[in-house]
Amino acid sequence: MRVLGLETSCDDTGVALVEDGRLVAHLVRSQDVHAEYGGVVPEFASRAHITLLPRLVREIFEATGTSPSSVDAVAATIGPGLVGSLLVGIEFAKGFALTRGIPFIGVNHVEAHLLSAGLEHDLARPFVGMVASGGHTEIYHVAESGETRRLGSTRDDAAGEAFDKVGKVLGLPYPGGPHVDRLAREGDARAIDFPVARLGSDTLDVSMSGLKTAVKLLVEREPKPIGERRLRDIAASAERAIVTAIVERLALALDRHPARAVTVAGGCACNTLLRAETGRLAASRGIPALFPSPPLCRDNGAMIAYSGWVSLMRGGSTPFTASAVPNLDAFV
Repeated sequence: MRVLGLETSCDDTGVALVEDGRLVAHLVRSQDVHAEYGGVVPEFASRAHITLLPRLVREIFEATGTSPSSVDAVAATIGPGLVGSLLVGIEFAKGFALTRGIPFIGVNHVEAHLLSAGLEHDLARPFVGMVASGGHTEIYHVAESGETRRLGSTRDDAAGEAFDKVGKVLGLPYPGGPHVDRLAREGDARAIDFPVARLGSDTLDVSMSGLKTAVKLLVEREPKPIGERRLRDIAASAERAIVTAIVERLALALDRHPARAVTVAGGCACNTLLRAETGRLAASRGIPALFPSPPLCRDNGAMIAYSGWVSLMRGGSTPFTASAVPNLDAFV
């Protein structure tokens, strides 16, 4: 059973083929046009998807020596995301499916991230999973039956947004997260005692706005230019505060819910410290910590194709009347 997956929720265009739950190939193209603006420009993103998506679909069939007629279903991100970007992928997928008389499957972007470790690992249920990215910091419990329950989410800013903000105030290129990670490896994480938001033991929500403000105010007070060693220490200390906040929430989730594994997905799952601390947490509970490989942590078509395949195996499909749901919450 071969599924074509299309990801166009934000500023990455992703296309992939998954066959019987196994990744055959995937391609992702970034949109460099946003770098000079320090963030994603929605209109530019949707225009770029219009150009890139047909090109990548053609390239993936050529690269794998397959043809459109070999596809049994097509999956596309239906939400959450930027409405214009979502519509490009959805309408392309519908046209592809209608032309070939095959099912169309609308995929929840967050659920696709949550399941993405299953592409490369035996993701045993029940498990506790976190999706941490520029737009999401959410913790879920996935039961044996496949039932998914959200346990906590961000009260304000997502972890990825916090990493990018730290990078911006330190003068690092956009997106800042990977550059903060690189700097932090050479810094003293105890040099600055940045605040770690603890919202109480009765909630699994997280908050990053206080940390963002604290870093901004500290940098404004620093003598200029800030030395390289000091930049590394600021990056390391900010990273420690972000990771501590979310790993503490994961620990609480594991205290309260049965789990045979813990997983972290989304762009932040590439972070060196987050992977290490989640691994330590899981080891202390006697369970594995599972992560997608770094190329599959970012937005990609592989996770969409895989989530679509999982849905297809359960007999699911999406009506052709469905459209983009930018603020999609409940799983579809």
